[in-house]
Amino acid sequence: MNLARITAKGQITIPIEIRKSLGVKEGDKVIFIKDDNGKIMLENSAKVAMRELQEAMRGEAEKAGIYTEEDVVKLCKEVRKEMWMYL
Repeated sequence: MNLARITAKGQITIPIEIRKSLGVKEGDKVIFIKDDNGKIMLENSAKVAMRELQEAMRGEAEKAGIYTEEDVVKLCKEVRKEMWMYL
């Protein structure tokens, strides 16, 4: 268990073990999430955003016919070729 004190400005120092666990460093942002039971969780905001993006994009690669790394490389080459046509 880790303990932190709140300053007069409402600031806290996140203990190093927790920062390492969250994967955050100076300048990173964290997010406070309150669940349905009133429990407050602290998370790395970049990781939360990535999870939400991954969930939103679930199934889209298959719809586009992308199944392998080679499919991704092929798509990138096609997009680059199209971009060069407009320059």
